[in-house]
Amino acid sequence: MREAHNSKLKIQNCKRQQFKIQNSKFKIHSMVTLNELLASRDSRHAMQQKLLAEHSGKTLVCLTVVMPGSVKRNQQSLIVAHAAVEQMIESYELGVRNDELGIRSDELGVRSDELGVRFGGCLIERDLETGYEAYLITDLPLLEAKRIAVQIEDTHPLGRLFDIDIIDKDGVPVSRDRVGSSPRRCLVCNREARYCMRMRWHTQEEIWERINAMVDEYQANI
Repeated sequence: MREAHNSKLKIQNCKRQQFKIQNSKFKIHSMVTLNELLASRDSRHAMQQKLLAEHSGKTLVCLTVVMPGSVKRNQQSLIVAHAAVEQMIESYELGVRNDELGIRSDELGVRSDELGVRFGGCLIERDLETGYEAYLITDLPLLEAKRIAVQIEDTHPLGRLFDIDIIDKDGVPVSRDRVGSSPRRCLVCNREARYCMRMRWHTQEEIWERINAMVDEYQANI
Protein backbone atom coordinates (compact mmCIF):
# COMPACT_ATOMS: atom_id res chain seq x y z
CA MET A 1 0.00 0.00 0.00
CA ARG A 2 1.29 3.45 -0.87
CA GLU A 3 2.62 5.28 2.15
CA ALA A 4 0.35 8.12 3.23
CA HIS A 5 2.77 10.96 3.82
CA ASN A 6 1.88 13.83 6.12
CA SER A 7 2.98 17.42 6.18
CA LYS A 8 2.35 20.35 8.44
CA LEU A 9 -0.46 22.49 7.15
CA LYS A 10 0.99 25.90 6.45
CA ILE A 11 -1.62 28.41 5.42
CA GLN A 12 -1.26 32.15 5.68
CA ASN A 13 -4.14 33.55 7.68
CA CYS A 14 -4.54 36.93 5.99
CA LYS A 15 -7.88 38.69 6.07
CA ARG A 16 -9.33 39.37 2.63
CA GLN A 17 -6.61 37.30 0.97
CA GLN A 18 -6.78 33.75 -0.30
CA PHE A 19 -4.92 31.17 1.77
CA LYS A 20 -1.62 29.97 0.30
CA ILE A 21 -0.50 26.39 0.78
CA GLN A 22 3.26 26.12 1.21
CA ASN A 23 5.91 23.39 1.29
CA SER A 24 3.57 20.49 0.62
CA LYS A 25 5.25 17.07 0.57
CA PHE A 26 2.68 15.51 -1.73
CA LYS A 27 0.41 16.46 -4.58
CA ILE A 28 -2.68 18.45 -3.74
CA HIS A 29 -4.92 16.33 -5.99
CA SER A 30 -3.60 12.82 -5.23
CA MET A 31 -6.23 10.09 -5.37
CA VAL A 32 -6.37 7.67 -2.48
CA THR A 33 -7.45 4.04 -2.56
CA LEU A 34 -10.15 2.36 -0.50
CA ASN A 35 -7.46 0.47 1.43
CA GLU A 36 -5.74 3.75 2.27
CA LEU A 37 -9.00 5.26 3.50
CA LEU A 38 -9.68 2.21 5.68
CA ALA A 39 -6.14 2.35 7.06
CA SER A 40 -6.54 6.05 7.85
CA ARG A 41 -9.76 5.28 9.73
CA ASP A 42 -7.91 2.70 11.83
CA SER A 43 -5.08 5.17 12.43
CA ARG A 44 -7.55 7.86 13.53
CA HIS A 45 -9.22 5.44 15.93
CA ALA A 46 -5.82 4.48 17.36
CA MET A 47 -4.95 8.14 17.87
CA GLN A 48 -8.23 8.72 19.66
CA GLN A 49 -7.67 5.74 21.96
CA LYS A 50 -4.16 6.89 22.80
CA LEU A 51 -5.25 10.43 23.62
CA LEU A 52 -8.18 9.19 25.71
CA ALA A 53 -5.87 6.90 27.68
CA GLU A 54 -3.24 9.58 28.26
CA HIS A 55 -5.69 12.33 29.21
CA SER A 56 -8.26 10.59 31.33
CA GLY A 57 -10.95 12.91 32.65
CA LYS A 58 -10.62 15.35 29.79
CA THR A 59 -12.77 15.64 26.68
CA LEU A 60 -11.51 14.73 23.21
CA VAL A 61 -12.74 16.60 20.13
CA CYS A 62 -11.92 15.16 16.69
CA LEU A 63 -12.19 17.13 13.44
CA THR A 64 -12.28 15.80 9.90
CA VAL A 65 -13.32 17.50 6.67
CA VAL A 66 -16.24 16.34 4.52
CA MET A 67 -14.91 15.77 0.98
CA PRO A 68 -16.66 13.34 -1.43
CA GLY A 69 -14.78 11.16 -3.88
CA SER A 70 -11.28 9.70 -3.92
CA VAL A 71 -9.39 13.00 -3.64
CA LYS A 72 -9.39 14.04 0.01
CA ARG A 73 -6.67 16.69 -0.02
CA ASN A 74 -7.23 19.59 -2.37
CA GLN A 75 -7.42 23.37 -2.32
CA GLN A 76 -11.00 23.35 -1.06
CA SER A 77 -10.34 20.84 1.72
CA LEU A 78 -7.41 22.84 3.07
CA ILE A 79 -9.40 26.08 3.06
CA VAL A 80 -12.19 24.27 4.93
CA ALA A 81 -9.72 22.71 7.38
CA HIS A 82 -8.11 26.04 8.14
CA ALA A 83 -11.49 27.69 8.73
CA ALA A 84 -12.61 24.85 11.00
CA VAL A 85 -9.47 24.93 13.13
CA GLU A 86 -9.56 28.69 13.53
CA GLN A 87 -13.20 28.52 14.62
CA MET A 88 -12.45 25.70 17.07
CA ILE A 89 -9.60 27.72 18.59
CA GLU A 90 -12.00 30.62 19.14
CA SER A 91 -15.02 28.61 20.29
CA TYR A 92 -13.08 26.34 22.66
CA GLU A 93 -11.02 29.31 23.90
CA LEU A 94 -7.68 27.62 23.31
CA GLY A 95 -5.84 30.92 23.31
CA VAL A 96 -6.06 31.07 27.11
CA ARG A 97 -5.09 27.43 27.69
CA ASN A 98 -1.57 27.35 26.30
CA ASP A 99 0.14 26.08 29.45
CA GLU A 100 -1.69 22.74 29.57
CA LEU A 101 -1.22 19.24 28.26
CA GLY A 102 2.24 19.18 26.70
CA ILE A 103 2.26 16.36 24.13
CA ARG A 104 5.37 15.08 22.35
CA SER A 105 5.20 13.50 18.93
CA ASP A 106 7.16 10.46 20.10
CA GLU A 107 4.49 9.81 22.72
CA LEU A 108 1.85 9.67 19.98
CA GLY A 109 3.79 7.29 17.77
CA VAL A 110 4.12 9.67 14.82
CA ARG A 111 7.07 11.56 13.36
CA SER A 112 7.56 15.16 14.38
CA ASP A 113 7.28 16.30 10.75
CA GLU A 114 3.88 14.64 10.50
CA LEU A 115 2.36 16.59 13.33
CA GLY A 116 1.36 20.14 14.09
CA VAL A 117 0.93 20.87 17.81
CA ARG A 118 -0.37 24.26 18.88
CA PHE A 119 -1.29 25.89 22.17
CA GLY A 120 0.89 23.72 24.36
CA GLY A 121 -0.48 20.50 22.92
CA CYS A 122 -4.20 21.24 23.31
CA LEU A 123 -4.61 21.13 19.54
CA ILE A 124 -2.96 18.45 17.40
CA GLU A 125 -3.17 18.81 13.61
CA ARG A 126 -2.43 16.14 10.99
CA ASP A 127 -2.44 17.09 7.33
CA LEU A 128 -2.76 13.72 5.58
CA GLU A 129 -3.18 12.66 1.99
CA THR A 130 -6.28 10.79 3.16
CA GLY A 131 -7.76 13.95 4.65
CA TYR A 132 -7.08 16.59 7.25
CA GLU A 133 -7.49 15.67 10.93
CA ALA A 134 -7.31 17.66 14.14
CA TYR A 135 -7.58 16.53 17.76
CA LEU A 136 -8.44 18.93 20.56
CA ILE A 137 -8.22 18.15 24.27
CA THR A 138 -10.31 20.27 26.60
CA ASP A 139 -11.45 20.37 30.22
CA LEU A 140 -15.02 21.10 29.14
CA PRO A 141 -17.68 18.53 30.08
CA LEU A 142 -18.58 16.12 27.30
CA LEU A 143 -22.02 17.53 26.46
CA GLU A 144 -20.89 21.15 26.66
CA ALA A 145 -18.15 20.35 24.15
CA LYS A 146 -20.77 18.69 21.93
CA ARG A 147 -23.03 21.74 22.06
CA ILE A 148 -20.14 23.90 20.89
CA ALA A 149 -19.36 21.44 18.07
CA VAL A 150 -22.98 21.46 16.91
CA GLN A 151 -23.11 25.25 17.02
CA ILE A 152 -19.99 25.46 14.84
CA GLU A 153 -21.31 22.91 12.35
CA ASP A 154 -24.72 24.63 12.15
CA THR A 155 -23.70 28.30 12.06
CA HIS A 156 -20.29 28.63 10.38
CA PRO A 157 -20.49 29.44 6.64
CA LEU A 158 -18.51 26.25 5.93
CA GLY A 159 -19.87 24.32 8.88
CA ARG A 160 -21.62 21.70 6.79
CA LEU A 161 -18.18 20.65 5.58
CA PHE A 162 -16.87 20.24 9.15
CA ASP A 163 -17.25 16.88 10.90
CA ILE A 164 -16.58 17.58 14.59
CA ASP A 165 -16.96 14.54 16.82
CA ILE A 166 -16.85 14.48 20.60
CA ILE A 167 -15.43 11.13 21.66
CA ASP A 168 -16.60 9.62 24.96
CA LYS A 169 -14.45 7.55 27.31
CA ASP A 170 -15.42 4.36 25.45
CA GLY A 171 -14.26 5.80 22.13
CA VAL A 172 -17.81 6.37 20.82
CA PRO A 173 -18.84 9.68 19.19
CA VAL A 174 -21.53 11.58 21.10
CA SER A 175 -24.70 11.88 19.03
CA ARG A 176 -26.44 15.17 18.32
CA ASP A 177 -29.67 14.05 19.95
CA ARG A 178 -27.92 13.93 23.34
CA VAL A 179 -27.82 17.74 23.27
CA GLY A 180 -31.27 18.11 21.70
CA SER A 181 -30.02 18.95 18.22
CA SER A 182 -31.54 17.85 14.93
CA PRO A 183 -29.70 15.62 12.45
CA ARG A 184 -27.32 17.19 9.96
CA ARG A 185 -28.80 18.48 6.72
CA CYS A 186 -27.87 17.61 3.15
CA LEU A 187 -25.56 20.04 1.36
CA VAL A 188 -27.70 20.03 -1.77
CA CYS A 189 -31.37 19.72 -0.81
CA ASN A 190 -31.45 20.40 2.96
CA ARG A 191 -33.12 17.09 3.80
CA GLU A 192 -31.55 14.88 6.45
CA ALA A 193 -28.07 14.09 5.15
CA ARG A 194 -28.15 10.43 6.15
CA TYR A 195 -31.11 9.72 3.87
CA CYS A 196 -29.52 11.41 0.88
CA MET A 197 -26.29 9.50 1.47
CA ARG A 198 -28.08 6.18 1.86
CA MET A 199 -30.22 6.66 -1.25
CA ARG A 200 -27.50 8.43 -3.26
CA TRP A 201 -30.00 11.04 -4.37
CA HIS A 202 -27.29 13.45 -5.56
CA THR A 203 -24.39 13.01 -7.96
CA GLN A 204 -20.84 13.92 -7.01
CA GLU A 205 -21.05 16.70 -9.59
CA GLU A 206 -24.03 18.23 -7.73
CA ILE A 207 -22.28 17.93 -4.39
CA TRP A 208 -19.04 19.44 -5.71
CA GLU A 209 -20.93 22.30 -7.33
CA ARG A 210 -22.36 23.13 -3.92
CA ILE A 211 -18.99 22.77 -2.14
CA ASN A 212 -17.27 25.04 -4.65
CA ALA A 213 -20.01 27.63 -4.29
CA MET A 214 -19.71 27.56 -0.48
CA VAL A 215 -15.93 27.91 -0.54
CA ASP A 216 -16.03 30.69 -3.13
CA GLU A 217 -18.59 32.64 -1.12
CA TYR A 218 -16.58 32.17 2.07
CA GLN A 219 -13.39 33.34 0.36
CA ALA A 220 -15.13 36.40 -1.02
CA ASN A 221 -16.30 37.47 2.43
CA ILE A 222 -13.24 37.02 4.62
